[in-house]
Amino acid sequence: MPIPFMKMSGAGNDFVVMDNRDGKVDATPEFIRKVCARRVSVGADGMLLVEKAADPTADFRMRYYNSDGGEAETCGNGARCIARFAHLHGIAGRSMSFDTAAGRYSADIVGDGVKLGLSDPVDVRPELKVSLADGPRLAFSANTGVPHVVYFVDDVDALDVVGLGRETRYHDDFAPAGTNANFAQALDDGSLRVRTYERGVEDETLACGTGCVAAAIGASLRGVSTSPTTVHVRGGFDLVIHFTDDGGAIRDVHLEGDARIVCAGELREDAWRY
Repeated sequence: MPIPFMKMSGAGNDFVVMDNRDGKVDATPEFIRKVCARRVSVGADGMLLVEKAADPTADFRMRYYNSDGGEAETCGNGARCIARFAHLHGIAGRSMSFDTAAGRYSADIVGDGVKLGLSDPVDVRPELKVSLADGPRLAFSANTGVPHVVYFVDDVDALDVVGLGRETRYHDDFAPAGTNANFAQALDDGSLRVRTYERGVEDETLACGTGCVAAAIGASLRGVSTSPTTVHVRGGFDLVIHFTDDGGAIRDVHLEGDARIVCAGELREDAWRY
């Protein structure tokens, strides 16, 4: 049977989004990899499924899968997209709460965008030395739903983001799960430019919401920016990160940005049987 879906984009991260509250989508790794493959299928950075929440106080449960077929705890840009999807399909109101593997999220629909309330970061390490092939680099790391390392650099355009990102992602210090690698440049107006190598996509993406959150928190702890922090991503979009910095304790984190509908249609068998 054809499977209804939406193709959505948040700050340049694109997703295949489906309502799976009836459990009819068999989200095997092969199915996800094939549907997310570019040029031969729909193509996306990942897949989002709306499922029934075990806790009745939540509107739904979000499941997120990277394009390699593996399930991840969360995705900030994806969570904004699934929130708007849920609102458009009558699954939730303009204000909602939903469960993820990274905890309970809240979301408010703001025009065509979403302001997303995330769980507080954990495993925050303001100064982390990472030994790379070209020498040691000082980094910031935190788990903002998924693990992130952030390198603060003078010029994000002058870096081999894929090479350094892949080396960091598979570094022994972050084994066995690995980490996402971000490169952040602080601008004079207090905003940031961020580029990200994403675990699970295994390449640089046009944006990473939770990576931008990690970069904004790291920049605040370094004294180079304050909340709300505007982050310019490689896709040409801006994300705004809100949080409370209480003497280094980060709370009340929100990620605000677009959640665009690219198209809506039906998946046919040719999308995954090839």
